[in-house]
Amino acid sequence: MKIDSALKTAYELLDASVMHYQGKPVGTLAALHSDKLAAANYEECFIRDFVPSALVYLADGKPEIVKNFLETVLTLRTQERSLAGHEIQPGVMPASFRVEVLNDGREVLQADFGEKAIGRVAPVDSMMWWMILLFIYVRSTGDETLAKRPEFQKTMRQILHICLKDSFEVTPALLVPDACSMIDRRMGIYGHPLEIQSLFYGILRIAHYLLEETPAEKNSAEPSLLKTAQTREKALYNYVRIFYWLDMDRLNEIHRYTTEEFGTNSVNVLNIYPESIPEWTPDWLPDDAGYLVGNVGPGRMDFRFFSLGNLIAIMFGLTTDDQAARIMRLYDTRWSDLVGAMPMKIIYPAMTGLEWRVRTGSDPKNVAWSYQNGGNWPSLLWYFVAAAIQTGRGDLAERAFTTAVEKLEQHDWPEYYDGKAGRLIGRRSNVRQVWTATSLIMAHKLLENPELLRLLPD
Repeated sequence: MKIDSALKTAYELLDASVMHYQGKPVGTLAALHSDKLAAANYEECFIRDFVPSALVYLADGKPEIVKNFLETVLTLRTQERSLAGHEIQPGVMPASFRVEVLNDGREVLQADFGEKAIGRVAPVDSMMWWMILLFIYVRSTGDETLAKRPEFQKTMRQILHICLKDSFEVTPALLVPDACSMIDRRMGIYGHPLEIQSLFYGILRIAHYLLEETPAEKNSAEPSLLKTAQTREKALYNYVRIFYWLDMDRLNEIHRYTTEEFGTNSVNVLNIYPESIPEWTPDWLPDDAGYLVGNVGPGRMDFRFFSLGNLIAIMFGLTTDDQAARIMRLYDTRWSDLVGAMPMKIIYPAMTGLEWRVRTGSDPKNVAWSYQNGGNWPSLLWYFVAAAIQTGRGDLAERAFTTAVEKLEQHDWPEYYDGKAGRLIGRRSNVRQVWTATSLIMAHKLLENPELLRLLPD
């Protein structure tokens, strides 16, 4: 059977990708070596990319590598504290790491905090994924002692301090730069991108499960870090559901907005101009569907559909049940646009022309309908399957899985696909991409056993 063959090959790819340090498995490579390997860092372990590998290992009852990974990344967070004279905040975690063998045979770990990345941007999502994976590990294994270890408690506190520290912002959303997440090139996501808000909500949601109040906090009149996190969680929960949500009712409201309102009773509180509504939006958005827009800020609403942010929002309970159902209805109605020939479209629509030149800096890798500018990424499959099952749309989960399993093994597990329908293997796409393979495995496991969804933050 096609499924059996694809899963067997995917597992072979996963097994061959395991990275060892001092005799212990500590992660998986981003991609296995091939003549077409696009960059040397694909032979490193990325924090974000390892998540589906970790889920597969946990589902298979093999938690050792996940525990080793969590411990290893913990030791790396202080390895690089200064870049070009600028101090990195404690708790920031690397985008990736590798094992180097010195001339004397000793093994050392080398982490990348963004100093080698394109654009030199440190990742924001790595520390969030690390904390979320710790929660999933604890829930899967029942090993609460790991999270209670002093160094783990300290690191989680550092992560929360970074995200909750005072700033000039008056909204509960987290302000971050371009290229700080899976969209790791300049794509106009600076500000408050949905993906980061969904992950931010996830770590706020799980903080009270993992973090313990210190004796000093218990005896203090000031709000503890946990209480501050819970307050921010509720505020973010309401803010995203209101200000990021877009359906036809909301679109009509924006279309008729009065601008330049002043005072606490203003309706258009972010001063969104009706003229900023893109021409494609009113005709594309179905009457009975909706979605969370890609970004919201003063005078700005990014109407693009970002798959990962919407799917994580559903998975972590950031959306209402009705909003989640409407997002899935949008996928169903606009399947050719958002899924196409290979699940899933990362962003819709792609930027073209002058907008592409200005927003991306004329990035040749992010031409229209390629890579992060509207390419199709099979690594997003497991997120979609999880969200679809969670909303009672197992039919869509099956449809997406069937579409992917027919091609991925044949195409040697590409990183992404090009074209408006995602029918072309990405021109500069890596093959033998590990999180492409593990996403297929995890999607299959969720379809076979939906109870695995209990591992996720809820």
